[in-house]
Amino acid sequence: MKAVGVLIAIALALALQTTLARFLVGGTAALDLVLVVVVYVALTSGPVTGMLAGSVAGIVQDALSSGVIGIGGLAKSIVGFVTGAIGQQFIVTAALPRVVVFLAATGAHAAVFMGLYVVLGLRSFPSPWAAILSQALGNAAAGMIAFTIVESFPGAVERRRLSRRTRH
Repeated sequence: MKAVGVLIAIALALALQTTLARFLVGGTAALDLVLVVVVYVALTSGPVTGMLAGSVAGIVQDALSSGVIGIGGLAKSIVGFVTGAIGQQFIVTAALPRVVVFLAATGAHAAVFMGLYVVLGLRSFPSPWAAILSQALGNAAAGMIAFTIVESFPGAVERRRLSRRTRH
């Protein structure tokens, strides 16, 4: 059941990113919603689940893009595993540690992704720092919104049940 939820989250992130990206940010990659899902899954489920989510999400994202299939999958797998391991070793429940994790995960993903392209001689990335920083900030904001929504949902359901009981 948990695997189905992860797959649905990945599919929704892919659909949102591919459909809405050109309308929201003019076609640039200011957000990587798929990476946000991978980091969220890794923090909440651990390194193995984060690695598997990163593999699946990255391979599918690679297949939908014009790049080399596997580079994004490897980058997201590594980020998912390391993020999950960090989430198990440290308390990452407050807002500031979560923001730091999302920022670091985006930077690590960019380093692995761009590094593999450069090492393989497939592409160069002249001065990508501003794009990486804006994506890291966007991913951190999206990740915090995701955590807030998911964590408030069980309480909202309970409050709704209680309010129905008090009305009758």
